[in-house]
Order: sequence, then structure tokens, then C-alpha cells
Amino acid sequence: MEGREWDWEKEAEKSILLKAVSRWRENKSSWFKSSFSRLPETVRVNPLHHDQAWVEGWLSNLGAKEIKWFSGPGSAWKLPFDRGSAQGEVKTILSALHKTGRVTRQEEVSMLPVLALNPEPGEIVLDLCASPGSKTTQICEHMGDSGAVVANEIISGRVNTLVSNIQRHSCKSSLVVQHDGRHIPMVPMEGYDRVLIDAPCTGSGTTRKNPDVWRKWIPSAGLSLHELQYNLLKRGIAVTKPGGRIVYSTCSLDPVENEAVVSRILLEGGVKIISARREISEIPSDPGMTEWDVLDDNGDTVDKEGLPEYLDSSYVSEVSSQLDLCMRIWNDKIDGGGFFLAIFQKNEPSDSMDKNENNKKLPHLIEDHSSYPQPVGEEMSVKFLEKWENIPPYLWNRGKSLIWSTEEIYKIWSSDRLRRKNRNLIPGKRWHPLKVIHLGLIIAKIRKGKLERISSKAVRPLREYIFGSFIQVDREIIDSILMGEAPEYNRVIKNGEMSKGSFVLFDNSGLLLSVWIGKKVTAMISNEERIILRKIRNL
Repeated sequence: MEGREWDWEKEAEKSILLKAVSRWRENKSSWFKSSFSRLPETVRVNPLHHDQAWVEGWLSNLGAKEIKWFSGPGSAWKLPFDRGSAQGEVKTILSALHKTGRVTRQEEVSMLPVLALNPEPGEIVLDLCASPGSKTTQICEHMGDSGAVVANEIISGRVNTLVSNIQRHSCKSSLVVQHDGRHIPMVPMEGYDRVLIDAPCTGSGTTRKNPDVWRKWIPSAGLSLHELQYNLLKRGIAVTKPGGRIVYSTCSLDPVENEAVVSRILLEGGVKIISARREISEIPSDPGMTEWDVLDDNGDTVDKEGLPEYLDSSYVSEVSSQLDLCMRIWNDKIDGGGFFLAIFQKNEPSDSMDKNENNKKLPHLIEDHSSYPQPVGEEMSVKFLEKWENIPPYLWNRGKSLIWSTEEIYKIWSSDRLRRKNRNLIPGKRWHPLKVIHLGLIIAKIRKGKLERISSKAVRPLREYIFGSFIQVDREIIDSILMGEAPEYNRVIKNGEMSKGSFVLFDNSGLLLSVWIGKKVTAMISNEERIILRKIRNL
């Protein structure tokens, strides 16, 4: 390992990135010394999970330190070892905590955009470039299982990762869609309350996480991404409601990807910039740059005469004073990764602006919705009542899955939408033009139109609806099942005959265990969940 680190240091010393940084700030040596060693492992604890206090206690006993500037509803921790270097039982427990949704592994500076966005319960929020999902789940934690978090990703492989991480986290407020973020539909009609654009970038601030950056980074990569970044931010602003908040962020240090994008937006008007450093004052940071050179792939300054005007800092001088309100984070200031952040508020519309008063409503088109989630109808609800005492609100069916979401997600489905072309209205009670990949929390599996199995992730929030499926047992019964036993039916069910199938066992400790009852009683949980429950119970 030491030899490998030495190889990267030699690579870094001759990199174009180091030469570029010398043009972007003073004292490049301080930055370089703090841009090479591996990042510490950092995690965010999920406040929506009932085991939050136990997880925080385990982290504290491990020697982890709480990140003081983190102001989310949960907590964030810096562990006493480098990223990915946990060993033995600690590695096993940490991996299980992540896979069961109790913690999310996330780089420290990557937690900042959601703190700047500051979403509130009940709001409708758009995460425009959402995969792999750490920021999406952080937004969901702020929402407290209310509202709607529309998580968008265009690339199919990354959509799969996004869905996996949202399912791991087990939140009801998520709605995963797949669109080109530059043309995402206007949903809801009045716009989103808040929009996050964590834009694709060259990652020049991630050298401590991705040492390949030292060898691969060139200035032309940022120039090629600028137009995409600008258009994503422009569309993010367009779909935000008047008075709503927009956050633009990158893990790049290059002003072409950061201040040049922000200044171009400010010149067009329609938004005002908010001081990011005042909003997040606890973390060491620098203001945005007001002057910069555009570099070629040798790290030398490009002749301004050959540049588009919007890349030239002298051209945008009328808004340069506002760039101080952006936030730049350098590796040596935070002992972490590099980052850039800007916060905007959308202006209220003037009387002369289009308020969608003359939109034409299209006829109700016949479309195939079979592959999309659909609200559970009365017929299916009657079948559910054969086993459940009450029906939770806002249930959806997709394939063999029964899904639980929020009122706000249901409103998105049922409300009219604006089709951008010709500004026509599309009637509600459909997903079009949204391409929906996943939503909410999967709470059960369905077979032949009837409930077959309760999801272990949903047993706690479902308790008030399906209390007849909960069976109290002695602690040693649950302990034996967690240790791998499958006790006989008569050992668990002692008070008469019960139908066989999916049930939940509980004891006086408050632990809930999803099981299948047949001739024997078998735990219906993942191996990672079993590992954590054993640890909690000292088995």
C-alpha cells in the first residue's frame, strides 16, 4: 500500500491539476499536502430508523467522532480509520449497518448540498442528478416520511443503483424517475419547492477518494461539461416555483464548472443568489472566485479572443461581486475533499410573465400504464382486509409488490401536468410524461391478487394497521430464531390454532421480527439484518 501511495504522489507532482490549482489559489503546497492521503470513513445515521440511538452508541464506542457542523435531523460521524479500511467484526457490522439502511456511507463534504437546500416536511423536492442516492436519502430524512422527493437519473445503470440505495434506506417519500435533466417535465404545475442540482463534473476535488484524477484530469474536460452543467441548472430553475430554493453543487475546483456557470445564470436574471457561507457558517470555506483564467490542456492560459464570452470572467464583471456569495471548500481547509456550492432563490413572477392562464387542456389519452405503479383500487383493498384490520393510505401496486407512499406523491399522480411543447395541459390520474421507475416503501408481496408476505422493512410502520398479524413471544424464542434455529409451530404458537403464513413476532424489548409460520417458524430477514439484531441483543 505504501508503495502504491508513493506512485500516486509522484504522479500528482507532475499533474496538470497541480499546475491548474497554482492559478486558482495561493499556497498550492498546502492544498497539495492535504489532497493526497486517503479520506477518513464518514457515515450518516438514518433518523427514520428506530435503532438510531443504538447505532450512534456503537459508533461512539468505536471511537468515531460526531461531525459538529452537520445540522440534519440525524447525525454524521467520522470514523477512526480510512475509507474502506475497516477490519474484522467492525467491517462486518459497518457493512451490515449500511445494507440495512441504518447508516449511509457518504463523504463529509457531500452532505453539504442538502444542508444548504434545507428541505422541510411536506414539500415537493427535485434531486435532478440523483444517483447513487446518498443526497436523495438525506433529503428524505429531512422530510420525515412526508412530502415527495423526486429523484431523477438518466443513465439506466445508475438508475438501478439509485433504486437499490433508496430501497435500502426504506423511505416512503421517494419517487424515482428517468429523464434527461435538461428537459425534465414541469411537475407539479406550480413548480418544485426546492431543487438540487449536484451536477456531473470532472471531480478535481476528489483526489483523496479517486487518485486516478491526478493522471486523468485535464482542463478541456471541464470545458466540455460546462454547457451540460449550465443547462441542468437552467432547467432546475425553470421547474422551481417562484420563491423556491435551488442549490447547485459540484466536487470540482475548476471555475469553468462553477463560477462561470453561476455567473452565466445570474446574467440572465430570474434568480437571486443567497450567501452559502452564511447559510452554512460552521464549516471552513472560501468565497467564490471573481476572476479566473481558462486553461488549455497544458495548464496554460487560453487566449480570451477564442473563448465564448460567458467563460471570460471580465465579461461577467457586472455580477462578479455576487460570486463572493458562493462557497468554495478546499481540501486543506476541511481535511476532506474539495467542493463548490451556490444557493439561489427564484424571483416572484412579474405581471408580464406567463402564468399559464391560457394553457390548453389535451383530451384524456389512452395509454399503457401497466408497467407503472398504480393506486390500489377498492377491489384489491377488500382482499387485503381479509388479513389486515385497516388499510394504510396511499397504497400502490406494481407487479408483485405492494407499495406505500405519501399524500404528496399521490397528488403528483392525480394532478394535471404541463407539457413543455406548446404549453398544453395533460390531465391527471396518470404518470405521463413522467417515466416512473420506483416509488415509496415496498411493504408486502402479492400473489394471485392476495397478500403473501410482509416486508421486514415495513413491519414497524405497519403495526397500527395489521396488529392481528403480530404475535408476542418470549425473548428466548426470538433469540433462538436469530441464532439460526427454526422452532416447531407448537413451541411458538401455544394459544390455539392460527393460520399459517407471514407474521411478526415481538417480545418485551420491542424488537419486531418478520417470520413465516408453517410447520416451523422461519425468520424472513436478510443476513445483514440478522447480524445487526444479534449484535443489539449481545448474542
